[in-house]
Amino acid sequence: MSSNRHEALGLSDQDVLDMYEVMLTARKLDERMWLLNRAGKIPFVISCQGQEAAQVGASFALNRKEDYALPYYRDMGVVLSFGMTVRDLMMSGFAKAEDPNSAGRQMPGHFGQKKNRIVTGSSPVTTQVPHAVGIALGGKMKGEDFVAITTFGEGSSNQGDFHEGANFAGVHKLPVIFLCENNKYAISVPLEKQLACESVADRAPGYGMPGKSVDGNDPLAVYEAVKEAADRGRRGEGPSLIETVSYRLTPHSSDDDDRSYRTREEVEEAKKLDALYTFATYLREQEILTDEVETKLNEKIDAEVDEATEAAENAPYDDAEAALRHVYEEV
Repeated sequence: MSSNRHEALGLSDQDVLDMYEVMLTARKLDERMWLLNRAGKIPFVISCQGQEAAQVGASFALNRKEDYALPYYRDMGVVLSFGMTVRDLMMSGFAKAEDPNSAGRQMPGHFGQKKNRIVTGSSPVTTQVPHAVGIALGGKMKGEDFVAITTFGEGSSNQGDFHEGANFAGVHKLPVIFLCENNKYAISVPLEKQLACESVADRAPGYGMPGKSVDGNDPLAVYEAVKEAADRGRRGEGPSLIETVSYRLTPHSSDDDDRSYRTREEVEEAKKLDALYTFATYLREQEILTDEVETKLNEKIDAEVDEATEAAENAPYDDAEAALRHVYEEV
């Protein structure tokens, strides 16, 4: 990363430090959830590790007070950027009544919070893509100025929902950003067995929109691409497809053993490009992340994660009758 790149993008020193803080928060929270899972305290983890830079870089390029986010299950960095708290996410992990996503009725990673315009997804992958397109259509019909961003993995880009959503958005020039977080594996299927083209971004011209593939380990590159896409959308120029290329550092989920389909050497090699280290190096070079600042950040985040863990562990579950809420008409 060359010097002063963030200033050229209109970002202040505080902006990029805030980006790093959200990335680090997502990582520390994710790591804690794995420990809790292995201790038998929470049932399931689906990890964001290795994709925080793409998630946070994209989110910071948007108007997080007005734009809509339709995330997929790994997007802890997105939802933290849009206003979810560490406590919210830990309540979800423990499936407690205070879980803002579903009061403990859904699996972790099914993010949804109306006040922050985070629209819930579903377990079948890619269903959030046409939903984002519909929200963008509604905004365009009402003359509103927001954009909708929807995220998905490269495996999801092979689903019919992606084709239908992208095609409709292209035809109607809707303000949608399709953000593909390419982490190289659709569970156990490597990228070369998923695509006949070189990259997901190559598909964009077929839908009448620009496509760009960027380094998903570089939050500033992602910020720049998403900012350009958001500006296009607000000008009425239609959707964009952005592919962020990174690597999934963990197994697909806490129920997966990735040793069956990739080597430990491959994973260790990918860790050398981990944005938590490379972006921190850039911030140190800019004298933004000093030893003192880094110590305070770590202490602050560690305390947040500890407090959220204790609160969620001790919080009550919802009543059994709550399973029927929002299912049948309530008289």
